[in-house]
Amino acid sequence: MKVKIHTLFQYLLDTTETDPEAFIGFSLAESPKLGDFLDDLDPEMSLDWNLKSFRGLPSLRQRVIDQAGLGKICTADDVLITAGAAEANYLAFMQLVEAGDEVVTETPGWPQIEVLAKAKGATIKLVERDEAAGWALPLDELEKLVTEKTRLIFLTNPNNPTGKLLSTEDLYRIAQIADKVGAWLIVDEVYAGLEWTADRAPSIAGIYERGITTGSVSKALGLQGLRTDWMICRDKNMVMDAIILRENSSEIMNVMGEVIAEVALRPDRLSQALAKARRDSIATLEYLDTYIAVEPILS
Repeated sequence: MKVKIHTLFQYLLDTTETDPEAFIGFSLAESPKLGDFLDDLDPEMSLDWNLKSFRGLPSLRQRVIDQAGLGKICTADDVLITAGAAEANYLAFMQLVEAGDEVVTETPGWPQIEVLAKAKGATIKLVERDEAAGWALPLDELEKLVTEKTRLIFLTNPNNPTGKLLSTEDLYRIAQIADKVGAWLIVDEVYAGLEWTADRAPSIAGIYERGITTGSVSKALGLQGLRTDWMICRDKNMVMDAIILRENSSEIMNVMGEVIAEVALRPDRLSQALAKARRDSIATLEYLDTYIAVEPILS
């Protein structure tokens, strides 16, 4: 079956009970400029990828481990740098799921996996987050959907698009649910670091041996133009399978993007960027709340 494009706005419309006349949306932090990085770039740096690891620059892979809080659990060899978190999700899915397998995911949620499951001939099962329950993921319902045929569970944390967080306790229970049937568990963390009122949840790659964390500099840091993101997994075969598949798609590393991403993930710079993104997003939310409150036709 051909892979069809996921029309995100139509997907969001399908999760609502009303038919809005317009969307107002922006999904990432304000993007920095190239000039913000020039002081940390070597003008003599070669842009050749020969003699460099196709897993990604070792220094960047270590930054990825550190920002995810996995320094005591994972190593840089557990990381593959990819052309966007979407590619990381794609590589894992295509190597794990076959026709006839069952895939469990959430709604509303990032629709990529549902599209891929339909294209691959897998059965998709949806666990519904309910607005009336504060968009919480109903873990009892999730457990009911998981069977011996379940090959993969795919979730986002923070949830995309509602922002609802899975707690540490939630993640451990989900890992136990997956482990009972030997399923793989991908948790997409592209919005991690933007939590407003809670600490960042632990990454699933550190909790579960068949857990795959995918992440990004695109959203929280506004660096979507780099297309330099990642997957983290402690299963060596899974990472190598993803490398082999990538050799037949995007093929090789993005040297310039990886160098800039490594600079962006340096601890001092990262903490300042995330603090600014949180301040800006909270201010935007307060502005929207005030606007909606004084408009009688809005809620």
